[in-house]
Amino acid sequence: MNTTDRTPADLLRSALAADPARPLTTFYDDATGERVELSVATLANWVAKTANLLQDELSVEPGDRLALLLPAHWQTAVWLLACSSTGVVAELPTDLSDSAAVSATASSADLVVSGPETLSEARACTGERVALSLRPLGARFPQPPEGFVDYAVEVPGQGDHFTPYAPVDPDAPALVVDGEELTGARIVERARADAAARGLGPGSRLLSGLPYDSWDGLSAGLFAPLAAGGSVVLCRHLDRLDAAELERRGENERVTHTVR
Repeated sequence: MNTTDRTPADLLRSALAADPARPLTTFYDDATGERVELSVATLANWVAKTANLLQDELSVEPGDRLALLLPAHWQTAVWLLACSSTGVVAELPTDLSDSAAVSATASSADLVVSGPETLSEARACTGERVALSLRPLGARFPQPPEGFVDYAVEVPGQGDHFTPYAPVDPDAPALVVDGEELTGARIVERARADAAARGLGPGSRLLSGLPYDSWDGLSAGLFAPLAAGGSVVLCRHLDRLDAAELERRGENERVTHTVR
């Protein structure tokens, strides 16, 4: 990857320039049987559309706080990188099952992005609210939740390319996780260090079953493979697999590293 990259969005742009067709994120939900694979180009297109939605439709500005109430999911990765592209600070609660903590995260944010399981807590946000069904292939809600923008309805019409109105400052806050505020530059620095510690490099395939509620989960499930020029096999509800099934997945997906 380019050594001058200083934000996660920079890392994605470098990956797109290097090899847009290679797989970047392969997502499994072992509760539903869903599997989706996104190339660098496909993920970057989702990121661009989402960043345009943030900037043009939701009128965010750099430094605005976005409560990201989503589990480990390919669409969560999209939102994290879209926030990086626009200079929005993504804040993740430490435990999505802790209703009080999730509500507190939402109430202090300028806008909120929620999955179907945290809609009640997301209503604590007085700003814009966006809802994701997290159904296969990014499908919309059968019945849109009241008071929310349905992401799957709004995002398809957004532009395929994104340019921020103002350059994103790598040294500005970009992410709040584990109660710690990280700049874009610090995310990249830590991701590169984690990639080196795990022995990740170009072509590495890291299977992660960690949730996105900690730095370890975000690093393994997105940032470290991206920084290394590798890819991630992101698995939700991985505990539903037995040892033999997990081994078969590793073989089928050409996994080189595993984090659970």
